[in-house]
Amino acid sequence: LKFIPGCIYMTQQKPRTESEWENSFTLKMFLFQFVNLNSSTFYIAFFLGRFTGRPGAYLRLINRWKLEECHPSGCLIDLCMQMGIIMVLKQTWNNFMELGYPLIQNWWTRRRLRREHGQNAKASFPQWERDYHLQPMNAYGLFDEYLEMILQFGFTTIFVAAFPLAPLLALLNNIIEIRLDAYKFVTQWRRPLPSQAKDIGIWYGILEGIGILSVITNAFVIAVTSDFIPRLVYAYKYGPCAGQGRAGEGCMMGYVNASLSVFRVSDFERRSHPRTNGSELFGEAVKYCRYRDYREPPDSAEPYSYTLQFWHVLAARLAFIIVFEHMVFAIKTLIAYLIPDLPKDLRDRMRREKYLIQEMMYEAELERLQKEKNEKKKKDRAHHKEWP
Repeated sequence: LKFIPGCIYMTQQKPRTESEWENSFTLKMFLFQFVNLNSSTFYIAFFLGRFTGRPGAYLRLINRWKLEECHPSGCLIDLCMQMGIIMVLKQTWNNFMELGYPLIQNWWTRRRLRREHGQNAKASFPQWERDYHLQPMNAYGLFDEYLEMILQFGFTTIFVAAFPLAPLLALLNNIIEIRLDAYKFVTQWRRPLPSQAKDIGIWYGILEGIGILSVITNAFVIAVTSDFIPRLVYAYKYGPCAGQGRAGEGCMMGYVNASLSVFRVSDFERRSHPRTNGSELFGEAVKYCRYRDYREPPDSAEPYSYTLQFWHVLAARLAFIIVFEHMVFAIKTLIAYLIPDLPKDLRDRMRREKYLIQEMMYEAELERLQKEKNEKKKKDRAHHKEWP
């Protein structure tokens, strides 16, 4: 798009080959579907409850609406529930639509044929005509099947740290979908036209990109979304076992109290002030409450400022992300080096075939040159015989 004051011009892409067009179309469709389907999970994992402020100084949208917060148990529970809904309900609905849509269309076609040709119309048709009345395969071939599998691979790997059951649910879904697709291809669709392909094309690059993204997102989920790092910092730095170099049983005593900050009720904003003072429940007015954060108490020199524990947790989170990413990528590189894409014997056979082909071409070229040389000599001899 080119934006000019008062005008919008669309620049049309003109790829040189059909392969370039397919790669461009595939990448754009994947990015559209990926952003559309994963925006909610990324929002819950990394943005929900991160910019709400604190009691007494909430950040509000248009200075009116308070931003949404996570569940009191943490955002990881919300993310786990979202992933469970996607991996169970969404996949079930996709399978239902993939099989139900051609079933309904074929039923309507059979109903129309019975109305036009009688009740025994289908039995009187030859096999080729009955196949013709089935649903044609879509214009993009197996593109939708590839796209569905790639998106499922993204759901399975990107947030697997928050929902470890995702690979198992994906496996069960694929076992069922194999049979559903077989039934659909054999009984509901016309026979597709085969076409030759060198490889899976740009899908391989998309899979590589999802793999890299999954390492980064899982590192952030473990470090930022979950309580793994705060618990680790408390166990080694602030808990009963601090300074002992171990984190065994009993080292997490007092963690909940250390993760909550104190807030004076009288410091609430007018719009956020509680309706009652709690005397009907506790017998006296509540003066202080607790909330999840690492902030100084209201009676300190700098009330509600971040404590030293907050900065320790933040540094530990960043260090974990860096170490985790480098360790996983190093292991991936090592495994890729130890397990090549092609076995050694197959690679040797390919090299030998290439060598034999080159040798055959070389011998054929030599034979052609020798033949041309002999024909030239014959012509020269005939030319010299014409002159005495």
